[in-house]
Amino acid sequence: MLAAELDAELEYTWWAQRRGFVRNTLNAGDCDLVMGVPAGYELVETTRPYYRSTYVFVHRPELDDLSTVTDPRLRDLTIGVHLTGEDGANPPPAHALGQQGIVDNVVGFMIYGDYREANPPARLVKAVAGGSVDVAAVWGPTGGYFAQRVSQPPLEVHPITGPSPVPFEFSIAMGVRKGETRFRDEIQAILDRRSGDIRDVLLSYDLPLVSGSGPQEARRQ
Repeated sequence: MLAAELDAELEYTWWAQRRGFVRNTLNAGDCDLVMGVPAGYELVETTRPYYRSTYVFVHRPELDDLSTVTDPRLRDLTIGVHLTGEDGANPPPAHALGQQGIVDNVVGFMIYGDYREANPPARLVKAVAGGSVDVAAVWGPTGGYFAQRVSQPPLEVHPITGPSPVPFEFSIAMGVRKGETRFRDEIQAILDRRSGDIRDVLLSYDLPLVSGSGPQEARRQ
């Protein structure tokens, strides 16, 4: 959609989003635009957010509506979380569960996984479908997409709520190289003009969107 609006040829550059990502892609000249960066990300010039999503619980249908970190059932379930940093840092749900004293039954899955396999982040959601994990606490776009595609019937997806030392919801933007403000503004104009179409694309991939920024629509499954 963006390429058509820019009258540009579309090419993709693939690189794991870990340390050195911007240096080896955008700043190396291998691409001109990065989609899906945190709003205000200091390494790039960011657009305004084009969607806002949240961490979610993903579980099998027989486990009724699990959505809050204070749910007492979590103390007896095996909970999978992604480890996201170079040092295996914990994502927000892991911090929130730890605050509730839920630690020993939490299992970590490195988000980068094995590069020889397709979709390494999906391993956590597949573990729920296969029964080795009862529930996954995962970033919404990952959980929402794979929950609909790794199991029949689809897995349940519920935004995580409850007291937490860190937020569960984050606004997501697009980024260009530092100093390329004119190009950023050109992208922003397209995002504004095509906001309804962008929302439809996001929803078609089962992203759990929450209100707050960008062309969003509250969605609860």
